[in-house]
Amino acid sequence: MAAVAAVAADPPLIEPKDLVTQLAGAKPPTVLYVGPNVLYRSRHIRGSIFAGPGNRPDGLELLKTAVTRLPRNSAIVIYCGCCPWDHCPNVKPAFDELKKMGYGQVKVLYLPISFKTDWIDHSYPSE
Repeated sequence: MAAVAAVAADPPLIEPKDLVTQLAGAKPPTVLYVGPNVLYRSRHIRGSIFAGPGNRPDGLELLKTAVTRLPRNSAIVIYCGCCPWDHCPNVKPAFDELKKMGYGQVKVLYLPISFKTDWIDHSYPSE
């Protein structure tokens, strides 16, 4: 029962400015994009990995593949930004899948409006 409660919990969030600081540090987290591939190809956080859209079974399979070599205690940040935070269909399923797999240090990048507005428009590192 406790495992179910952990999966259903709200994900811990990280603000964009805090992620920028961590990315510049000595031991940055692994950053995974869990939204549509077309948006990732358009622009994404520098160094992030496309891990499939979290709202689709094939996307969750890509996510599993993306983390297979990471130790369970790895610092991971997932993000989407396809739409406003409260409408995103991708982040919660991806977060739940990682928790179910035993990854205990997963955070979600808080992008309240969109990736463009909350990251790109602030000139945070992207490619």
